[in-house]
Amino acid sequence: MDEFFGNTALIVGGTTGIGAAAVDIFVRRGCNVVFAGLEGEIGNAFEQRLNAGDGGRAMFVETDVRCEEQVAALMRRAGERFGRIHYAVNNAGFEGPYGPLQDATEDQFDHIINVNLKGVWLGLKYQIRHMLAHGGGAIVNTSSSAGIVSIPQVGIYSASKHGIIGLSKAAALEQAKSGIRVNVIAPGPVRTGLLSRMVGGHVPLELVAEAVPMGRISEPDEISEAILWLCSNAASYITGHTLVVDGGMTIS
Repeated sequence: MDEFFGNTALIVGGTTGIGAAAVDIFVRRGCNVVFAGLEGEIGNAFEQRLNAGDGGRAMFVETDVRCEEQVAALMRRAGERFGRIHYAVNNAGFEGPYGPLQDATEDQFDHIINVNLKGVWLGLKYQIRHMLAHGGGAIVNTSSSAGIVSIPQVGIYSASKHGIIGLSKAAALEQAKSGIRVNVIAPGPVRTGLLSRMVGGHVPLELVAEAVPMGRISEPDEISEAILWLCSNAASYITGHTLVVDGGMTIS
């Protein structure tokens, strides 16, 4: 039997892009899945599609990751519905404005950091508490190749993604003996709405692809496969690691 069958995954930022691909792959492997996001209409439609003829193994919870009460409620509802949460993926993200640091506003800075970094911290806070009470688990946080090397014109986004790696390493060390593994996925350019919004009107996607040594932009499914692997028993001795999935961008 598949190791994932009957277990439960929580995907935060799971309505589009990488997150939606992660929801799909965990469902296909037999998991119950709770997924969260801000887009209520999209999330509810996705839930209906996932549950069509499949026994209701997916549940959407509209959640703002910047709000501690909502993140706590998400964890509570997930536990009430499915019991133990075995895997958690913190994937909610916001790209912010494209341009030099001096042109960004304080509100833009706060919004990027609150979604990308505070949101991961809040997720970890409640996921770790739950997993400590239920025998452990695996957590994967989504950073970016922009969290490995800084990228000009998206400096605040890059800073938030660097912060996710530091936060995850600290959590991994704190929980190393508790049965909770905390790892990071760092994708390069992925064919998602976030990438289009980030560079749209500034850098053609063709040029983005040319900057990747493999010569192409990745698909969300390629990133979700790596997330699944980090949650699997095959990665049982891996914690505090950042798995870079970027077609070679950060080594060129």
